[in-house]
Amino acid sequence: MSKARPYRLRAAIEALPATVPFVGPEAQERASGKRFMARIGANECVFGPSPKAVAAMAAAEAELWKYADPEGHELRHALARHHGVQAGNIVLGGGIDGLLGIVARLFVEAGVAVVTSNGAYPTFNFHIAGNGGALHKIPYREDREDIAALLDAAGRTRARILYLANPDNPMGTWWPAADVARAIETLPDDCLLLLDEAYGDFAPEATAPPIDAGDPRVLRFRTFSKAYGMAGARVGYCIGEKGLIAQFEKIRDHYGMNRTAEIGAMAALADQDWLRATVEKTAAARKRIAEIAKANGLAPIPSATNFVTIDCGRDSAYAKAVLAGVLDRGVFIRMPGVEPLSRCIRVSAGQPADLDAFATALADTLRALG
Repeated sequence: MSKARPYRLRAAIEALPATVPFVGPEAQERASGKRFMARIGANECVFGPSPKAVAAMAAAEAELWKYADPEGHELRHALARHHGVQAGNIVLGGGIDGLLGIVARLFVEAGVAVVTSNGAYPTFNFHIAGNGGALHKIPYREDREDIAALLDAAGRTRARILYLANPDNPMGTWWPAADVARAIETLPDDCLLLLDEAYGDFAPEATAPPIDAGDPRVLRFRTFSKAYGMAGARVGYCIGEKGLIAQFEKIRDHYGMNRTAEIGAMAALADQDWLRATVEKTAAARKRIAEIAKANGLAPIPSATNFVTIDCGRDSAYAKAVLAGVLDRGVFIRMPGVEPLSRCIRVSAGQPADLDAFATALADTLRALG
């Protein structure tokens, strides 16, 4: 005899499907019983963190018995110096994902309109849906987020939040700083722009507009997960106007920042030579991925990130077959999940051996598909 549930979910949660936005390579390895020979699907930085960051974290482990500084004082001040703002303009969080979750809790409740692109970073959508928000999704245009249409939708729906990633995930495309600055200036009244700049370190100059830390219309999100090579540490931060940033203090987890990760992030931030070398290696890997795609009759999409999205030239079913074939041959990659973006596969920058393995797996897969 089944028992009645002793709990009662919020209506917004009860209505959501039981799903996970990402299936990690570990889960796929467990399901297949095989290890991937190349892990180039999650936009991780295979070139790793600065050795100085690794050494700092190793030294910090002996004092792991300590809680982290709940104010994140040293890292916030280091970031403030790096960006030319004040520490009060910065809040730390468990990656950009964690910070987006706080934003959703701050601003979103049942029926609140939120605008994003259809097929853009899915974790943001999970946070909005989990707080009962009404998501309005705008199609991409020519494989880029359609800024004009996003702004129009924000005005029509009286949206409280507009989410834009620049450079974009999953397509890798980007808008110049001037276009983003115009978007900020033309935001509808009472609409907050969330500008996700996770991949900004890889982008060409003049992609990110100058930071105006006194502008309460925009929150800018950065991370140590990508170019700094610290995805497993979960160190993200948000830059914004002081009064707006102060609202995070009301509900954020003040002990949520890993102490060892924070120490590593400070060392990584201080090693800009390593960052520049990583960006150069990433650019070389992007070029190689594009060459592999072209050699197999596929079309790489220009990228300002640490991955390349490849147009397979047919429909979503064909791209899924290509993805399955490459996975089955021991190379972890991914693909966008929404049409028409799902005609593509997506490959993260890798070491030369990783890309050799991808080249072989892709060629063998395409041959088998005919």
